[in-house]
Amino acid sequence: MPRVGKSLFRQHPTACDAPRAQGVNLSVELSDAVLVQQVLDGDTGAYALLVGRYRERYSRFAVHMLGAEEDAEEALQDTFVRAYRALGRCEDPERFGAWLYRILVNRCRTHGSRRGRRERTFVHDPVAIGNASEDHPAERGAWREEIEHALNRLDGRQREAFLLKHVEELNYDEMAELTGVGVSALKMRVKRACERLREMLREVEHV
Repeated sequence: MPRVGKSLFRQHPTACDAPRAQGVNLSVELSDAVLVQQVLDGDTGAYALLVGRYRERYSRFAVHMLGAEEDAEEALQDTFVRAYRALGRCEDPERFGAWLYRILVNRCRTHGSRRGRRERTFVHDPVAIGNASEDHPAERGAWREEIEHALNRLDGRQREAFLLKHVEELNYDEMAELTGVGVSALKMRVKRACERLREMLREVEHV
């Protein structure tokens, strides 16, 4: 495959404005598998379409995991570059999105660990905050900070599952497809995350 610059991965192409993929009518949405094959055949425009298809959703997840947009953007760019270079090893192109997501999760973990124990915030989503803090009497702004701190203390796998369920609002089948983890295991991670959050937040109530 030809080498490409990171500028390709910052674009938001659509079927109308992306380069024409080897003469195919791009007004018809192509499957991930078709686009992957076109990339492997040397068409970088097809990869721009894949980037545009997943960038917004995965960018949101990276921000939720890493807290800062700058860190999330770095992890996302790294993900797209690594995926491009390893595309020939994607065993099931129809599940390119799930394969890409697994790379993103690993890059988020790596970027997060590099930040050491610096203070960070994982969730800025009012729906998730509301789900965890419903009917709590504390002032909302202070309570939000406590929830974010509690999320920071969760086991990484539990936090990831909680975010996918309560922030990304995925069902368990979708979560399983993205992560490669079984539905039962994901349900247990979400359950334990919620239990642990309640535990930590009760401690705050009694301080």
